[in-house]
Amino acid sequence: MQKRVVILGAGESGTGAAILAKAQQQDVFVSDFSSILPQYKKALDLRGIPWEEGTHTEALILNADEVVKSPGIPDKAPIIQQLISKKVPIISEIEFAGRYTSSKMICITGSNGKTTTTSLLYHILREAGLDVGLAGNIGKSLAWQVAEEPHGIYVIELSSFQLDNMYDFRAHIAILLNITPDHLDRYDNCMQNYIHSKFRIIQNQTPEDAFIFWNDDPIIMQEVHKLKPQATLYPFAQKRANGVKGYIDNKQILLETTNGTFTMEQDLLALTGTHNLYNSLASGIAAKVLDIQDEKIRASLSDFIGVEHRLEKVVRVRGVDYINDSKATNVNSCWYALESISTKIVLILGGTDKGNDYTEIEESVKNKVRALIFLGKDNSKLHAFFDGKMDQIEDAHSMEEAVNKAYKLAQKGDTVLLSPCCASFDLFKNYEDRGDQFKMYARNL
Repeated sequence: MQKRVVILGAGESGTGAAILAKAQQQDVFVSDFSSILPQYKKALDLRGIPWEEGTHTEALILNADEVVKSPGIPDKAPIIQQLISKKVPIISEIEFAGRYTSSKMICITGSNGKTTTTSLLYHILREAGLDVGLAGNIGKSLAWQVAEEPHGIYVIELSSFQLDNMYDFRAHIAILLNITPDHLDRYDNCMQNYIHSKFRIIQNQTPEDAFIFWNDDPIIMQEVHKLKPQATLYPFAQKRANGVKGYIDNKQILLETTNGTFTMEQDLLALTGTHNLYNSLASGIAAKVLDIQDEKIRASLSDFIGVEHRLEKVVRVRGVDYINDSKATNVNSCWYALESISTKIVLILGGTDKGNDYTEIEESVKNKVRALIFLGKDNSKLHAFFDGKMDQIEDAHSMEEAVNKAYKLAQKGDTVLLSPCCASFDLFKNYEDRGDQFKMYARNL
């Protein structure tokens, strides 16, 4: 009998999962509680895949043998609760795709730096001439690629939400950049639940696989000691230390792997800032583990152009730099941004709060920030934390208003930084829309 697979959510990952299920001759149905974008409707219709939008028809969903769930749907959603009570297996698109390919999987997670590291590593491998696909949180759906555009290697950015519904999937190279509080609203406000989620990236790894991680992250190190991963360990750090395989010594990058030692002058790295040094070290180790030629790794580490909406330099107006860091949707991301800028800063923050604790950036804000602009529908939590600690605080209810206020507050030599600490859904479609609006209004000054 045909297996019935129901896909919940018809974005990039859901549509991709549906296309792969159909290619595997499964009985597939797609249901999205909100509206489906026209390009995904077209892709489903083209392949004869039935779908619905704006509702979940229980009779068509609860009879599933298995459900592939979009990472954006929380477990507390009523339809998910019903499926759980009926003991219907619920998996992620990545888990589903992994069953139908024997390609090499390189997986990257962490609270910050995932997109940059994933993009950088993809750049290195593509420039080295490998048959590589980009998937997960960025790029095209892994399932879609497995079904219709298969590659020998996939570089996959994984969020904790994607990892939550992965069980048998195996990462041949796993990269864990850092762990700081994020999305705790989805983890019962329990940090350990979030940590467990991130460490699912190493489940099913064998000694033939590689686990690359930041040696100076106390949370990661505690879990590594506890879990004793099976994979070959490749810790990286800023300085040489016992067991560290990627580090800086005398302004030289050194990466030690079973394929030999790679060296490069730190000054030649395309990406600047401490956090980007870690992203470069992690990517370089993975490339060396894959036995990419040193000169190819060097060339790619030195000519990579950064990721849009992540510390993206937009424009200089009257001696003031405008930097778009709209992708900074948590407090630690904003801390990185503040630390990477040496001038005085007019900081735009705010949006949909995910249970944020602003203590982490308090010191940086006091030392570096000239003025704060709170951009959101409800700025009460930001005011409760920062009022009385800063002389200049303004509210804005649109990006145009925020940029205009920043223009008036900034002095020559300053930086206007959009690094919101929050999700974007109160005023914008997504973080890209927020960043695009910032860029447009800054360029129009």
